[in-house]
Amino acid sequence: MRALMEQFARFGLVGILAAIGHYGTLIALVELAGAGPVPAALGGYVVGGAIGYVANRRFTFDSDASHRVAVAKFVLVAVVGFGLTGLVMALLTGPLRLHYLPAQLVTTGIVMLWSFWANKLWTFAEPRNS
Repeated sequence: MRALMEQFARFGLVGILAAIGHYGTLIALVELAGAGPVPAALGGYVVGGAIGYVANRRFTFDSDASHRVAVAKFVLVAVVGFGLTGLVMALLTGPLRLHYLPAQLVTTGIVMLWSFWANKLWTFAEPRNS
């Protein structure tokens, strides 16, 4: 259980880096480019996802799975996360009329749980041979 908690903590640290990219893109697109909150959140998701793949592969999951296999799996997990992001943001900023930043915080929590477990159990599941 301790190892799982440490791994989740590393995932959280990577998540902070990815969130900086994600939220920076989201805010820039909404405030500077005039984009709507849902497309801006999805743009931020792509930026954060790229950061997350590189850092989680080594730092969180210490995977030596081939990039060809891991990237394909990561992209599938990310596609589900992308869909969840769009759906939850549309619900929270649309009918529930929540401001886009609190809506993104809720969305981040939901998608973070999905992506941790999917990446742990599937994307980077191959044990490292050391």
